[in-house]
Amino acid sequence: MADEQDDRTERQRWMAVLARASAAEIDGLLPQCAPMPDYTVLRGPEAGLVMTRGRTGGGGAPFHVGEMTVARCSVRTQTGHTGHAYVAGRDLRQAELAALLDGVLQDPARQDVRDAVVAPLAARQESRRAEVAAKAGATRVQFFTMATMRG
Repeated sequence: MADEQDDRTERQRWMAVLARASAAEIDGLLPQCAPMPDYTVLRGPEAGLVMTRGRTGGGGAPFHVGEMTVARCSVRTQTGHTGHAYVAGRDLRQAELAALLDGVLQDPARQDVRDAVVAPLAARQESRRAEVAAKAGATRVQFFTMATMRG
């Protein structure tokens, strides 16, 4: 049971990284891996709309925010693994690559893909996230300071 949960968590991590990466970023890293297996497209790649929901105050009553464009794809690799991907936007190539890599990454023998593609993409995304947080932090207002100045 714990191994199944660990596998699910690891898969969620790599799927999130692949969903945030562009097709160009993925394509740029693929040559560093062993060749990808042949695959059959089961569904898509195709673009469509999904309804997004939000919550009042982050935890209150749900409401419909609006629609969002997504691309999806499902593939079955020659090794028998099925990969799925949903990505924001209409980049069909990104969805197909993400689905292929999801299928390939399910094969424990393909550690090279984790090391050569997923790890660098995750590092880039974390770097971008830290950069945005630093910019936002620079504009932060210290209300505590304002309150102590009144005294």
